[in-house]
Amino acid sequence: MTGRKFFVGGNWKMNGDKKSIEELANTLNNAKLNPDTEVVCGAPSIYLDYARSKLNPNIDVAAQTCYKVAKGAFTGEISPAMIKDCGVKWVILGHSERRHVFGESDELIGQKVAHALENGLGVIACFGEKLDEREAGITEKVVFAQTKFIADNVKDWSKVVLAYEPVWAIGTGKTASPQQAQEVHDKLRQWMKANVSEAVANSVRIIYGGSVTGGTCKELASQKDVDGFLVGGASLKPEFIDIINAKY
Repeated sequence: MTGRKFFVGGNWKMNGDKKSIEELANTLNNAKLNPDTEVVCGAPSIYLDYARSKLNPNIDVAAQTCYKVAKGAFTGEISPAMIKDCGVKWVILGHSERRHVFGESDELIGQKVAHALENGLGVIACFGEKLDEREAGITEKVVFAQTKFIADNVKDWSKVVLAYEPVWAIGTGKTASPQQAQEVHDKLRQWMKANVSEAVANSVRIIYGGSVTGGTCKELASQKDVDGFLVGGASLKPEFIDIINAKY
């Protein structure tokens, strides 16, 4: 055993309404979830309060992004202080859709990570290569560069979960093979050992995201360095329960 608690996050993205969130919450609240798995649901910001009120306390809630300062003239943004005020403990930062659809830079993501951690939120920090980068053989280079911007902004690693999400596998139905995922996770742990510390490398959870389903989760979960999942579309369906229970 690694001693790393299995972690499964559901990223609802821009999906859901009060009716469907209540239905999903009822499904999760009544399911037999493995108590050794930490479960977090990433709700749209407008529903953070609502999701938190409907889900059992053993299921945490995450915001899907936040800004790098506490308050001010930043129309449309939300801050860690606001997220915490809704009883929410986590935020997802650096998701590939934030990077590639909304143009967030490594530098901005690093600043957001620093501010969220300083304000007591847990951070699910995402990174991963695009298809052309994998085909060019620079997966490690890209992943290490993105991770460095995150790592340089972390003081307390106990509040950070790293999420490897190969961009070519997100929402495409293509999943990295368990071997591909394990290879990147292992290399990343070695990078952490060399660039952060051995203790952090051994304790930090590195989760996988990219078309994780009830069908693919068990074999992925069996890999030595895969400590959980960040799940997209499947987190809105009952199969999310199978993914939560994948490890045991």
